[in-house]
Amino acid sequence: MTHQTLLIYSTIDGHTRHICERMKFVMTAMGQNVTLVPLDQAEALSLDKFQRVVIGASIRYGKHRPQVAEFIKKHRPVLDRKANALFSVNVVARKPEKNQPHTNPYMVKLLQQLGWKPQLAGVFAGRLNYPALGFVDKQMIRFIMLITKGPTDPTQAFEFTDWAAVETFAQQVCALPVPGAPANQ
Repeated sequence: MTHQTLLIYSTIDGHTRHICERMKFVMTAMGQNVTLVPLDQAEALSLDKFQRVVIGASIRYGKHRPQVAEFIKKHRPVLDRKANALFSVNVVARKPEKNQPHTNPYMVKLLQQLGWKPQLAGVFAGRLNYPALGFVDKQMIRFIMLITKGPTDPTQAFEFTDWAAVETFAQQVCALPVPGAPANQ
């Protein structure tokens, strides 16, 4: 049976959308019908028509966008009736000791703020594209990278995403049991 999956993303520089596009490709190849939308367009959809809802959110300066928490809080009763997943995209996850939901400070903080435990949680390292940043952002992020022993060359872009982990997560989403569906679906 093909299930309807809603894949929602909140992104600042577009990399979370790129991760969601890869997830959609994997899930579609596994026979799922996937609708991919930015968070601001998800409000116009009826979540009831989907069996699975996945939310991906990036961070900037240590925070997820407030709209992510607002959306989850508003729709939590519906999310809790669905197979659900949440993942965070941040450059801190480039470090092996901070690339799991229970070890990534931004995911831990978001889940505490929400008081919600998604059925599946993930964390992916993002992308740092210095040339695309404005002067102030570039300097602030370079300073943060200097402190955390990350790359500081302002002429380069650095991608830290583990694409195999993204694909595994997408497969895990497809394996989430759908409420009301037969166990093998």
